[in-house]
Amino acid sequence: MNLSKDEIVELLSNDNQEILFKKADEIRQQYVGDEVHLRGLMEFSNICRNNCMYCGIRRDNNELKRYRMSKEEIIETAKNAANIGFKTIVMQSGEDLHFSNDVMCEILSEIKKFDVAITLSVGERTYEDYKLWKEAGADRYLIRIETTDKDLYHRLDPGMSWQNRYNCSMWLKELGYELGSGIMVGLPGQSIESIADDLLFLRDIEVDMAGIGPFIPAPNTPLANEKGGTLNLALRTMAVMRLLMPDINIPATTAMESLHPNGRIMALQAGANVVMPNITANEYKQLYTLYPNKTNVDKAQSNTDIVAKITSIGRTIGKGYGEHKKKI
Repeated sequence: MNLSKDEIVELLSNDNQEILFKKADEIRQQYVGDEVHLRGLMEFSNICRNNCMYCGIRRDNNELKRYRMSKEEIIETAKNAANIGFKTIVMQSGEDLHFSNDVMCEILSEIKKFDVAITLSVGERTYEDYKLWKEAGADRYLIRIETTDKDLYHRLDPGMSWQNRYNCSMWLKELGYELGSGIMVGLPGQSIESIADDLLFLRDIEVDMAGIGPFIPAPNTPLANEKGGTLNLALRTMAVMRLLMPDINIPATTAMESLHPNGRIMALQAGANVVMPNITANEYKQLYTLYPNKTNVDKAQSNTDIVAKITSIGRTIGKGYGEHKKKI
């Protein structure tokens, strides 16, 4: 659907959102069907070289116990997830440079033997890194742009470069990865007009997947006392994204469930078609604290619970790899 920036701003600003959600759900059903694709999310390290002001695993959070899974633990976790039916493994970490390319490629090639698609989400690296990982078996890469407001980005991500993040995204597309991106909504100093620009940017770079995360203030960060983003604005943003990009994959994010007990189901009924259950061992899961209440959501719901919730709204669990099948 072609929408102007003004039309997007109007949709994002309108609290009468049920019509928007209904339309997004109809377009989701038309373009990607009723299957919900489950991705097994493995958070294999909470060590990060960056100091993003909103993130609970930021470098300067000295209150956080740090961990890094071993190569053997990573492979075993992926194997167990594949054995219970996951067809995609998402390997996510802070920007931890510990793993050499030789070790990372060995991990990827081993996991690939389990007949799964692999998504990496480990941040900004070199073109050569991305190339080697693609050759070793990585299929998709998630690197959220967070915001297209460069001034806001540089205020909230000190020492980082928006241009470099954009360059990384373009390298990934060039190398043949399915590109996942996304934005945070409700950030201090962020306008509705800025969010509209973000959505148009994601459309223009032709992402394969995009996630919307409400800003949730995290303890032990500079933004701990700021007002958080709202679930309703996050859902409206996600629904408009479905209107703009009808055939992409859109996750119902854990952050939404952190704000409401049925946040992911609400997202699935407003345009989303992907859920990422956490497959990380509990001893590590509780330490990957990007924002408050995330751990409680991860602990509270088993994979069986998530499947039951999904089927209760008339959706089915996808059996394939859930790749982006372009229809427009």
